[in-house]
Amino acid sequence: MNWFTGVVVYLCIWWVVIFCTLPLWIERDDSENPEEIGPGAPKDPKIKKKFILTSIISAIIFLMVYILIDIEIVNFREIAELMIKEDYN
Repeated sequence: MNWFTGVVVYLCIWWVVIFCTLPLWIERDDSENPEEIGPGAPKDPKIKKKFILTSIISAIIFLMVYILIDIEIVNFREIAELMIKEDYN
């Protein structure tokens, strides 16, 4: 896997993980003045904590994917060749 492919794979993993972590630790803000905030706004979204957690989880998942591809447990070229052969047979 070259560096560009690695960055693209990491970013795809990161976006999936951030959407999984966004709903965590949410408390609804029931302030006395609902006109100032939206009806579903959280008290403290803890975005920094979620970004750090997302980056760590994404790095772990990326490392596992990289190892699987590097030691050729998953060989995408072989899978593609088999798919092409099946299409022409």
